[in-house]
Amino acid sequence: MTPRAGPNLALRPMLPDDIPLLAEIFRASVEELAVEDYSDGQIEAWTETANDLDAFGKRLSGQLTLIATHDGAPVGFASLKGADVIDMLYVHPAAVGQGAATTLIDALEKLAAARGAKKLTVEASDTAHDFFRRRGYTAKSRNTVLRGDEWLANTTMEKSFGGDAAAAGATLQ
Repeated sequence: MTPRAGPNLALRPMLPDDIPLLAEIFRASVEELAVEDYSDGQIEAWTETANDLDAFGKRLSGQLTLIATHDGAPVGFASLKGADVIDMLYVHPAAVGQGAATTLIDALEKLAAARGAKKLTVEASDTAHDFFRRRGYTAKSRNTVLRGDEWLANTTMEKSFGGDAAAAGATLQ
């Protein structure tokens, strides 16, 4: 059974005042959830991308960014770049397993379909790979990304939309 948003889990658009908290969620997620997949140096290099709050905020503000809240408090976020690229998906470790990531991706998939996307692409970290695979994303290529002095591996994954996803997205227009 796939977790779904309950009465205490909700989505809302990102606001400029959310940027510092989203940077904290990003850092906590990487530092605590990626330890089995990446070295300490890789994690440090990855989390440093949130140290420049202006750049981090500009990146999220330039995309459709949704925040998952639990009892009104932000617990995760995801962003859609253009119509068809999931750029970021991060959930605070304390909220993992409560449906936030699923709720965020469900929403982005519907919004992407409503924007006319025929597929969604994500560069999934090794930590997130299985989450996306279970949702029907297939691996297309293996990548290495330079962050600071560290190389990080990820996998480009895609999910094509069938008639049902496109029809569901069309109702959002």
